[in-house]
Amino acid sequence: MRDINNLFYSLSKSKFRSSFHLKKKDLEYVEKVGLDKIREHAYDFITKRLASADIPNDGKQTPFRGHPVFISQHATATCCRGCLSKWHHIEQNRELTNEEIDYIVEIIMKWIEKEISL
Repeated sequence: MRDINNLFYSLSKSKFRSSFHLKKKDLEYVEKVGLDKIREHAYDFITKRLASADIPNDGKQTPFRGHPVFISQHATATCCRGCLSKWHHIEQNRELTNEEIDYIVEIIMKWIEKEISL
């Protein structure tokens, strides 16, 4: 796992990762439900889509739109186990630990918080 400040600096240098931003409807949704509910959704998505050791559709399990967490996952390279390995040094082919899940959700939430403050 990486230092969050260094991670965000590296992500800002990636043309692909830095191209993601929350759209107006996403920002309105975050405002409507609140950050605590978005955090709950992030935990749910990570637990159901990334935490398992074996993910049959790895690399395709995170949509590119439809929820602020999905957009954040692509922006922060927390969208699949391959990206978690490459960007965050979290091994593939094993179940995520609770500490790793907390780390991933924290990164997702920090990115969303940055987006809503723009």
